[in-house]
Amino acid sequence: MDRLEAMTILVAAVDTGSLSAASRHLRIPLATVSRRVSELEAQLNVRLLHRGNRKLVVTDIGRSYVASCRRIMEEIAEAERAASGEYHSPQGELIITAPSVLGRSHVLPIVVEFQRAFPDIRMRMQLTDRQVNLVEEHVDLAVRLGELPDSSTIGTRVGAIKLVLCASPAYLKKRGTPKRPADLMAHDCVIHEGHAASYHWQFFTGGTAQTIQVPSRLAVNLAEAAAVAGAGIAWVLSYLIDDLLKSRLLVKLLGAYEPPPIPVSLIYPSQRQVPLKLRAFLDFSIPRLRQRLGYKNA
Repeated sequence: MDRLEAMTILVAAVDTGSLSAASRHLRIPLATVSRRVSELEAQLNVRLLHRGNRKLVVTDIGRSYVASCRRIMEEIAEAERAASGEYHSPQGELIITAPSVLGRSHVLPIVVEFQRAFPDIRMRMQLTDRQVNLVEEHVDLAVRLGELPDSSTIGTRVGAIKLVLCASPAYLKKRGTPKRPADLMAHDCVIHEGHAASYHWQFFTGGTAQTIQVPSRLAVNLAEAAAVAGAGIAWVLSYLIDDLLKSRLLVKLLGAYEPPPIPVSLIYPSQRQVPLKLRAFLDFSIPRLRQRLGYKNA
């Protein structure tokens, strides 16, 4: 039995919640996943996992063993990085993730420019609005929106994004322009699909927050597109509609009641020694992202 392979499979099973999910994630047959975990349990003579109908349950000793496996795998990965020269010159593969539109419009051009300057670094870029777990998914760096919780990651502020209320000129001509948050109760509001809090819009005046539960007949994951189509009034992140505002396809509303800007940060896992490939990208991208996002308080 390949002990390291079995450890990798066990950790993947725990992280994904099932043997079948681990099989898909690792792209190996389910029978192999099940056999390697069973062989590991037989070798240790302990039960690591309880295999239920819907999900795995990790035993107490299994939880401790998985934590040890993670440490071993991280030390091996660090040894491989050192051996390959990642701590001596900027080289190797760098994996980053960013929100879809922000990544496409602001981060990707910087990545292309960075690769011209550092030809020995390969890049993998994941554009997703899902919040990626950097450690579990082996991602080097993330562009993250929102306040950063206390965690094992290190963060650097690169900008701030406003939440903007907007609607199309055609909708406003037909339904009128709201003058204060309470006026939204007489309008069609477009909410973001999949967020329970999307019905509750928060406004600020004089430092005091006011929450309005808005009426809505449409939930969609591209609220700005619905607003352009005249479906109603939408809350959207400013970088999504800058061009639409300039072209007058959308009109900004209730600017005096906007909530505080949402921070934009670069985060990466805390580690004993930052690989030069990551340090090079941080040094290269931070000033460029701040310039693109108009961050003046850096």
